[in-house]
Amino acid sequence: MARACIIVLDAVGVGELPDAAAFGDAGSSTLQHVADAVGGLDLPNLQALGLGNVLPLAGCPPLTSPPAVVGRLVERSLGKDTTTGHWELAGIVTPVAMPTYPTGFPAELVAAFAAATGRGVIGNVPASGTEIIERLGDAHVATGDWILYTSADSVFQIAAHERIVPLPELYAACVTARALLVDQHAVGRVIARPFDGAAGAYRRTANRHDYSLEPPATNHLAAIRAAGLPVHGVGKIADIFAGAHMSSSASTTSNQHGIDETARLLHEIDAGLVFTNLVETDSVYGHRNDPEGFHRCLQEFDRGLPTILGALRDDDLLLICSDHGCDPTTASTDHSREHALLLAYTPGRQPGGLVRHDGWFGDVGATACAWLTGGVDAAASGDPIELLCAPST
Repeated sequence: MARACIIVLDAVGVGELPDAAAFGDAGSSTLQHVADAVGGLDLPNLQALGLGNVLPLAGCPPLTSPPAVVGRLVERSLGKDTTTGHWELAGIVTPVAMPTYPTGFPAELVAAFAAATGRGVIGNVPASGTEIIERLGDAHVATGDWILYTSADSVFQIAAHERIVPLPELYAACVTARALLVDQHAVGRVIARPFDGAAGAYRRTANRHDYSLEPPATNHLAAIRAAGLPVHGVGKIADIFAGAHMSSSASTTSNQHGIDETARLLHEIDAGLVFTNLVETDSVYGHRNDPEGFHRCLQEFDRGLPTILGALRDDDLLLICSDHGCDPTTASTDHSREHALLLAYTPGRQPGGLVRHDGWFGDVGATACAWLTGGVDAAASGDPIELLCAPST
């Protein structure tokens, strides 16, 4: 029976999109600039698939005949965040940008949130997640007030110390916020950002939880489920899609945990899709402008890649991609408007020769759907990669 696996290397952008300047991201090229900053990539397993054929990368030369179809993908949606990127990978285009709040949220919205949750609010500014808890952590511990912040993305983020606000209360507050953020304030995600530690040494914990908008019903995941096949989310995939179209969800505490869960599912399931997000390139290193850490994180995935490849059957499809950029070598700590990476590999159908597919984000979901079901929902964005049509049964 047919199986496919999509792995999203979060924020591993591969060069500015044509409209990057309109988003303030002219010149961004996350993977290329990381390679330059560390003196060349050391990713032998990704290189063996053809990573160096995607674009020029220091330390990662191209292959004459890569075993994977390689390319760069263009985003049709107006955005550069997790929600719009993942939704479009699944065939959902967001033609109108989700709301952002460069000067903070309206006072009446903040007041309504405070009244509904019974706690005050401090912050209400765009900020880095690590910076905001360093700056306001002591005030939060003293008062119990929520730390509210946002970013260049469409997000309403609530930080709270786990020993001051129990996790169930933080999660309930996020549910409350999600219900308030509708119509013109329908942000892409409400995010619980718990932290721990003492003054001067606060640190975010692994108990983050995202509360996304419900995705539109027409998409490639829905088509896979309609064909009677399961979709298994790993990492924050279920959160991004608000639980829609998921047969199961495996939450993870780290990228290594996500790699392990992906391999486990590939050893256990007989059919369907495994859809994985590995977030630490973005959350731990991209937003903190740490190219060396970003490279180490990619090396961790590279070391785990043989385990995933070893769990594949000859007629399985593996799609390695990304959802946006987050160039850690620029002054900005925000996401960047970039092409998405594409490596499409199946052990039994190595294409031979130099094969590229430079298409759209939605081609990822369309290819997985066609591979699994033999067709796609024409109303969803994206086209299957021509060389990777559905396998014979």
